[in-house]
Amino acid sequence: MTSWMNGNLHRQLKLKAAFCVLPSRDLLVVTSQKGIQIYESDGSIMVYWHALETPDTPTDKAVFARGISAVWESYICVGVSSGSILVFDVPSKGSNITLSEVLEEHTESITDMASECSGSQECIADLVSADDGGNLCVWKSGEEFQLLNKIHGFDMSCSSVKLWKGTVVAGYGTGQIRLYEAVTGILHAEVNAHARWIYSLDIAPFSGLLLSAAEDSLVRVWHLNLTPESNSVEVAHLHNECVTDTQICGAKFCDSDGYAFAVTGYDLSEIIRYTQS
Repeated sequence: MTSWMNGNLHRQLKLKAAFCVLPSRDLLVVTSQKGIQIYESDGSIMVYWHALETPDTPTDKAVFARGISAVWESYICVGVSSGSILVFDVPSKGSNITLSEVLEEHTESITDMASECSGSQECIADLVSADDGGNLCVWKSGEEFQLLNKIHGFDMSCSSVKLWKGTVVAGYGTGQIRLYEAVTGILHAEVNAHARWIYSLDIAPFSGLLLSAAEDSLVRVWHLNLTPESNSVEVAHLHNECVTDTQICGAKFCDSDGYAFAVTGYDLSEIIRYTQS
């Protein structure tokens, strides 16, 4: 990345960064307390900047953007502290990115979003959003986004969420993981996965492996098995890794099969990579 980008990024508190893969182009999206920055995938050029409104008084609620997901043909969705989801329409090239829609079903700050399917693949639900109250909204994207279902939380933040084969996988501050059928909201499974706050979930889509990471210094690998005949999802625990004296705040598979994953933690200046033996 260019020195210009590094200098500007470090002057703000970053809350989320994600590569957004669209059929026509790949972009890097960074969210902060100031706004939303969209870069070319190598970080060389900032193609779009969306500023967030600053509170009138210092006592007003903090303003920030958090939660990023690319969905359908040309949309990038970003969540903000008001509970709104900003939908940006991205052209196949150039910087003529426009704010096409604002989704306002959440009343608490957005914490995370995830999408599934793109292009010619057909999905009933292809976007899920989560908020600080643990509430989940399930969407069908398109020229106008449609709310399919709202799954109410339990006043505990849902810090990470994923969507896999029509199943919502949600991690909470209680250390629990819950699996819901996206369209109906039926609870498939509830797992007491960690002793402390879960900060990151990831799914290897080809193998159905689930990665969970939490403040208890543990990274755990699970296997999800979808049974279409009974319309259920089974969860099996496969593996643990302990990163000693580290509150883990990020974890992600390095490939679609889940052969390797990487983790990092608070005040940790390195990324640790694990591979299957």
